[in-house]
Amino acid sequence: MPATLSTDQHASTGTPIQPSPGKVAYMMSRFPKLTETFVLYEILAVKGHGVQVELYPLQRERTTEMHPEAAPLVEGAHFLPMLAPGFLRAHLYYLRHKPRAYFRALWESLRATWGSLRYFAGILVFFPKTVQFARMMERDGITHIHAHFASHPAAAAFIIHRLTGIPYSFTAHGSDLHRDQHMLCEKIAASAFTVTISEYNVRVMVAACGEWIRERVIVLRSGVDTQVFAPRPRYAPNGHHASPLMILNIGTLHEVKGQTYLIEACRRLYERGVPFECHLVGDGPDREKLEAQVQAAGLADRVTFHGRQTRQAIVDLLQRADVLVAPSVPSSDNRREGIPVVLMEAMASGVAVVASDLSGIPELVIDGVSGLLTPPGDAAAIADALARLHADVDLRQRLADGGREKVLREFDLTTNAAALVEWFGKGKA
Repeated sequence: MPATLSTDQHASTGTPIQPSPGKVAYMMSRFPKLTETFVLYEILAVKGHGVQVELYPLQRERTTEMHPEAAPLVEGAHFLPMLAPGFLRAHLYYLRHKPRAYFRALWESLRATWGSLRYFAGILVFFPKTVQFARMMERDGITHIHAHFASHPAAAAFIIHRLTGIPYSFTAHGSDLHRDQHMLCEKIAASAFTVTISEYNVRVMVAACGEWIRERVIVLRSGVDTQVFAPRPRYAPNGHHASPLMILNIGTLHEVKGQTYLIEACRRLYERGVPFECHLVGDGPDREKLEAQVQAAGLADRVTFHGRQTRQAIVDLLQRADVLVAPSVPSSDNRREGIPVVLMEAMASGVAVVASDLSGIPELVIDGVSGLLTPPGDAAAIADALARLHADVDLRQRLADGGREKVLREFDLTTNAAALVEWFGKGKA
């Protein structure tokens, strides 16, 4: 079995977590990305445990929208263009002083990604910048690198480790692991440790690389701030069933999120005479198609598209919501969710949830205990679950209580960040 760090283990010891000495470099594909709150708030929580953190994003997200907490991190982040001034000096340094390590890093990366156009091209595109990051990290006194996502960021951390010897780790989430596993085994083997968010992901890794990875992979849940996402007002016992059910969905408007099945479920609710209002928060490539689906179903007065929202706006919406639906499905290009953070946020907020029985989601949503599970892509099952929650207000509250308890026990941001900090310390040794 992989090592699993849970809230129970740390809470039971009562021992304060000691911060890892030195500096930790965080790497990610893009920063600041509005939808990747789990990266932002993990960094802040790690800093809260006394760790010095430096950011080295592979690319700067071109956006005018960001969470307010991201602004100071953006100001201090090391953003580089693809061919930044000084990149030649960095390459010449390693060619002169560590030619074997330089060519080994490049060769191993290209060999391991051969057969994957996306990953092979990524090595070629990001290698010049990654070498410059390696030189910067040595000068900055970085003692550990942590990359978010098993894709390009983990490959960059691998290359930097080969050039500098700085130990690294990475977190594998969902589509970054499930879609393409080229170079995965090499990344795990070279890492000080590898983190993943679910036991399901461990099984995926074992299938790709073999049983040996169980000794190198730890399951450490993504977490949410259970103080910010505090319980909404309790549902009234035996509440009034005639009031509209406020349904909330939060996420990128993309096939993998399954909003089309929620809209179809809403159409079925309308036909059954179940009163509801549905709020979709987020933006993405499928927005126009989903809006057309709403219009065709005659639900324009019941379904509202809010676009992207800040964390505070989401907190406010969760305080009013009766149920959050996460109807995730495998996409046509093999994407699939890991464990959606929005489920953790809703459950921490005391909101009943309906989610797909997919990937690592059943490790968070225990059917009938901390939420309701439905088969992926089954609009009829979603409609039945929502109708059931509308009719049974006491069930809503029982699921809400169970959900909050589950998040407090296993998905608390502060506790899980403390566990990660401990592993950073071990990774340095």
